[in-house]
Amino acid sequence: MRILVTGVSGQVGGALVPRLQSLGTVLAADRKQLDLSRPATIPDELERLAPNLIINAAAYTAVDQAEDERDLAFTVNAEGPGVMATWAAVRDIPFVQLSTDYVFDGSGDRPWREDDPTGPLSVYGESKRAGEKAVQAASGAHLIVRTSWVYAAEGNNFLRTIARIARERAELRVVHDQVGAPTSAALIADILGRIVAADATTLASRFAPAGGITHLAASGCTSWCGFATAIVEGLRARGGDIKTERVIPIRTGEYPTKAVRPRNSRLDLTRLREVFGVAPVPWVSALAQERSRPEPVPVHANRHQ
Repeated sequence: MRILVTGVSGQVGGALVPRLQSLGTVLAADRKQLDLSRPATIPDELERLAPNLIINAAAYTAVDQAEDERDLAFTVNAEGPGVMATWAAVRDIPFVQLSTDYVFDGSGDRPWREDDPTGPLSVYGESKRAGEKAVQAASGAHLIVRTSWVYAAEGNNFLRTIARIARERAELRVVHDQVGAPTSAALIADILGRIVAADATTLASRFAPAGGITHLAASGCTSWCGFATAIVEGLRARGGDIKTERVIPIRTGEYPTKAVRPRNSRLDLTRLREVFGVAPVPWVSALAQERSRPEPVPVHANRHQ
């Protein structure tokens, strides 16, 4: 297969490239090669690249900034994917779209199923949901993959933010009333690789039993505070230079942000298991595997995918 992966400078896109190389030729595209903020340029570039499978991991992910840049967020997260999916549908090319738990309103206390009503609370969530609808409207072979709380040993994410702050502060105050499953980019890439490990012509029939959408996350759940505690404990166990002695739980209202975050980001993984035969490892196990990678280099804070 000629597999086009967009957003390769991001966490999931970057993890997908090495994982997919055994399946065919990977066409790795960052914003310079394929700019979703300029949708009119996309069809010509796709013609040049001539993929027979597209995985769109590119996105506008500045959750709070999106509140002030609604048009740009919708262009990148909705219009761009819609153009790609339409191009792919006309040519019978399977299309995979990465999405997010932010399409839900975060209510309730059970994991969200794929067919539950959506209700985004933020511009980012609205733009990602609009992207899902655009991909579905293209009516081609597609799989929308919703995930949550993405992190990696590289890039801007919660793991690296906590690793940096833990070296600087004796006390961390972290939200405890938002619950979800921290999911490593490596885990997402591994499972996606297993899902698309077939000839491109058979992927349509592989996607169909899932209704064109599946949830993909690590199993289990925790709060942001629980995740931060696990990160600090892991760094300490590795002999890291850690100043943090206490991780204190706080309410969402004590950590105000411009964009509203879902309180409940649990994703039901039944469809992933039953349709694709994949049972993700617990988030604590995936985090332990991530710790075996080189220790993160401090970066500026950004905890979202």
